[in-house]
Amino acid sequence: MNALEKIIHGIIAKQGAISLAAFMELALQHPEYGYYRVREPIGRKGDFVTAPEVSQMFGEMVGVWCAESWRGFGKPDPFALIELGPGRGTMMQDIMRATANVGGFHAAKQLYLLDSDRALRAAQEEKLGGDAPHYIDAIAALPPLPSLIVANEFFDALPVRQFEKTFRGWAEHMVTVANGELVMTQRPLEEAELVLIPAAMRDVNPGVIFEISPKAQNIMRDLAKHLAAHKGAMLIVDYGYTAASGDASVQAVSSHASVSIFERPGEVDLTAHVDFAVLGQAASAAGAEASPVITQGEFLKNLGIEIRADTLKRRVPLPQAAAIDADLHRLIDDSKMGSLFKVMEVRCG
Repeated sequence: MNALEKIIHGIIAKQGAISLAAFMELALQHPEYGYYRVREPIGRKGDFVTAPEVSQMFGEMVGVWCAESWRGFGKPDPFALIELGPGRGTMMQDIMRATANVGGFHAAKQLYLLDSDRALRAAQEEKLGGDAPHYIDAIAALPPLPSLIVANEFFDALPVRQFEKTFRGWAEHMVTVANGELVMTQRPLEEAELVLIPAAMRDVNPGVIFEISPKAQNIMRDLAKHLAAHKGAMLIVDYGYTAASGDASVQAVSSHASVSIFERPGEVDLTAHVDFAVLGQAASAAGAEASPVITQGEFLKNLGIEIRADTLKRRVPLPQAAAIDADLHRLIDDSKMGSLFKVMEVRCG
C-alpha cells in the first residue's frame, strides 16, 4: 500500500464510501502524491504516448489551425496563445516552428500554459527555449486578451461520476474498502438525483453505464465565457464520443498496459472518454459556438498533413521516409488514432 492509498483508506474510514470522481481527483491531483503533480507520464518510457509525441506533423497541423484562426480574427495584437495540459511541451514547440514565418504572429502572441504537472516544467521550458511561457493553474488567471486555446488529451484526464442502471433503479459507483482493499460499491440514487441522468436514458435496461464530468463541464463553461468576453477560438482533441455507448470508459494505464484503476493510486494514469456533446452544450450555454465534431483523421487531412508528410519524406533517406509514413498512418487511419480521437472547435467573435 503506497502513501496515497493509505490516505484514501483514511478518508473512507472517516466519511464512508467516496464517489469515483472523488477517487480520481485524489489519484490524479493530490498535492503531494497525485499522478499529475509528481509523475512524468508521457513517452515510451512513461505510461502513454500522445499524438504530438508520435510525430511533429501533429503539432505542425495544430500550428496551421492557430495561424488560420488568428488571421480569421483580424490578427489581434496582442493575443494569448494558451495550451491546457501541455505535457512535455512537444506540441507547443511544433506550433512555434510551424508559425515562425507567419508575419506578426510571434510578435503578437503571449504564451500561457495551464498545467498542474510541475515535474514536466523543465522539459517544457527546454523545448520552448526563448518562448518563455507564463504558467497558470486556473482558468480565472487567463489574461483579458483575444485567445487561441489548444487542448490535446486534456479533458479525458478530468474526473467523472459513474452511474449504473440496476434492477432496483439507478445507482452511483462509489469507492470503499473491503478486506483491506479498495473496491467498487454502489449507492442508490435518491429521487431528486435522477435529474443527473438524461431523460432518454432513464428507462434503459439494467447494466447500462452513464458517466458525467461536472469538472469538465465547469471548465468548458469558464473557457467559453472567456472567449465570449475577449473573442477567440479553442481546439479540443481527445478520445471520446457524441452519443453515450452505455459502457464504462474509466481506465487505468501503467507502462502502456491496462491495469486496475485501484492499482497504486497516484502512480498510474486514469482517464475517461470525453462526452463532446455535453462539452458543446456547455460552450453554447456560455455564449460561444461549438463546431460539429469530426475525427482526428479528418481534421489533420483537411489541414494538409498528407502534403506535409510528402515534403518531409523528400528530405530524408528511405528508412526515415518509411517511418514518416508509419507515423502518418498512426495519426490518421481509422484503425489507429484517426477515428478514436475526435476534434471540436469552439469560437466566439
